[in-house]
Amino acid sequence: MSRHYLRIFTQRNAAVLLLLGFASGLPLALTAGTLQAWMTVDNVDLKTIGFFSLVGQAYVFKFLWSPMMDRFTPPFLGRRRGWLIVTQLALIAGIVAMGFMQPGRDLTLLAALAVLVAFCSASQDIVFDAWKTDILPPEERGSGAAITVLGYRLAMLISGGLALWLADRVLGWQATYWLMAVMMVPGVIATLLAKEPESSLNAPHSLRQAVTLPLQDFFQRNNAWLLITLIVLYKLGDAFAASLTTTFLIRGVGFEAGDVGLVNKTLGLLATIIGALYGGVLMQRLSLFRALMLFGLLQAVSNFAYWLLAVTDKHLWSMASAVFVENLCGGMGTAAFVALLMALCNKSFSATQFALLSALSAVGRVYVGPVAGWFVELWGWPTFYAFTVVAGLPGLLLLWLCRDTLNRTQQTGAFLPRTAWKQGYAWAIRLFLAGFILLIFGLFLLIIQATDLWQPVIILPHLFEMGMALALVGVVCGVFLDYLALRRGQ
Repeated sequence: MSRHYLRIFTQRNAAVLLLLGFASGLPLALTAGTLQAWMTVDNVDLKTIGFFSLVGQAYVFKFLWSPMMDRFTPPFLGRRRGWLIVTQLALIAGIVAMGFMQPGRDLTLLAALAVLVAFCSASQDIVFDAWKTDILPPEERGSGAAITVLGYRLAMLISGGLALWLADRVLGWQATYWLMAVMMVPGVIATLLAKEPESSLNAPHSLRQAVTLPLQDFFQRNNAWLLITLIVLYKLGDAFAASLTTTFLIRGVGFEAGDVGLVNKTLGLLATIIGALYGGVLMQRLSLFRALMLFGLLQAVSNFAYWLLAVTDKHLWSMASAVFVENLCGGMGTAAFVALLMALCNKSFSATQFALLSALSAVGRVYVGPVAGWFVELWGWPTFYAFTVVAGLPGLLLLWLCRDTLNRTQQTGAFLPRTAWKQGYAWAIRLFLAGFILLIFGLFLLIIQATDLWQPVIILPHLFEMGMALALVGVVCGVFLDYLALRRGQ
């Protein structure tokens, strides 16, 4: 690899970004796949194991408590580094405590600790995202995102696959969790070495301001609804393709599960890291809009590799090629996408805005699974993967409509205010918030139903349908008004 490609690691914050990205990714598997494996080995029933998957909802709804991290400043190290230290020390304590548990004996306490670790991990993500948004200049955001992805993915590999191997063959489950807690220490050192951003002077002065000002700041910008829809749709085709990859390779093509696991997990991870790093290098020479458009086209077209796999004879090298190409282009798109989220945040409350935008970006990834399965049954695998290419095009169309806004934001760091149709936009926001509240209430009822305290079988499906419908109507209204505003400006 030439010096040009290695230059990405010579920027000022490269080591800190790598270590903090590692600390961000390490706890994820410890409350998800690795914990499920431990409970399975300890003969916990499947219903209970399935219920533990709700622990991961902390990562989806982290924006609900992110305003507190914008408003309040710990008495040491500043607003960003102070919260990082607090969450990292709490994570170390929580992971160590999980190591003292036995799933078959201490299930309730283990569940409480898993919720605590997931909450602290999501909180660490809030502050880390805000720190890198505040500290990185526009020209370094792409490379910074790439280095973060590298640390994050390496941590997931260690706390996932390596942790399972260590627990099964060498250390046992309890000692493995203690080792994972020790591996959080480099993140603490990185926090102590990091520079505190200078945006604390513009921090909200009350909790009410910390909640309302980030929303007002974003939704009063020109093209705000177009940008929100862009965030949801930009990686939609990629999300469709990835939602059923393992099932497609095993059931659709006929590969052995062991071969799929080896290629999809190891080669796919390597390709994602290479793609993110190469994307970060290219972004040092491209504008944000051009990088998003180029990488978006590549990640859409790369889904044709799975289509080719579906219509040709089965070969291991063809599976490896398809997985490598799709993950390589997806990694490039991820680097540009994270840089986009950073560019859209106001540094005064970047914790709240980044958490909200990243939650919106997860909507497609979370909800495409059931739809993807229905499409496969209706169309078959070849047509489905051809559709995933088409599913990436609406996001690119929205990106083209937002090109002037993105170029101006990258050049000036400022956002144009919206001036027309204030009442129409106000109703769009009301509809969107009403739908979101119904979805939250529906999730709460789902948790109650899972605990067997109450069975709201009649109310629950209608709440989700009404919530999705209201939120979608609000978004469509906002996008339509943004389109009219664009035409009026032209």
